[in-house]
Amino acid sequence: MTKQFFNAVLFLIALISGSTNLIAQSSATSVTTTVNIILAEVISIDNGSIANDGVVNFNYFTASDYNSNKNLTIENSLVVTSSNNFDVKVKAEGENFISEAGTIPVGVLQVKAVSGGSMIGTLNDITLSTTEQILVGNANPGAQRTLNIDYSIPANKARTELLGKAPGTYTQRVKFTATAL
Repeated sequence: MTKQFFNAVLFLIALISGSTNLIAQSSATSVTTTVNIILAEVISIDNGSIANDGVVNFNYFTASDYNSNKNLTIENSLVVTSSNNFDVKVKAEGENFISEAGTIPVGVLQVKAVSGGSMIGTLNDITLSTTEQILVGNANPGAQRTLNIDYSIPANKARTELLGKAPGTYTQRVKFTATAL
């Protein structure tokens, strides 16, 4: 009887204080939130790319230099991020390498995309000109895709286009463009 009396007093206290926690609830409530992921097409050549204001020097100091192929490989020369497949194009910004002493046609220089970086596509070897040419075709999309580039001057062009020119530094800018497909 004491137990029944105690339970009755507890029930009355709960009713007076307004608590309904003693009565079990049989249903649950829920809400939903919509989460959107909004994507835009993106293509970018990373400012940290070595080709960004980089310098490639070919030195011709000896007879042997003019009689041999010169090749300089620049690893991670370009770093591209793209949400779509893309091409990397290259061109000279002028028809000649220029110095105070004269000019050399840009066609002496070969530019070649080589394996070893993370950029996957059709890697091409081109003779530099003022016409935009595809260096890498249909490259796969991705973040920070790296490209290694070989710059070369064949011995036959060194003998015919460089030998006999006045000493000096001959300069031309080479432009790389990444274009989404």
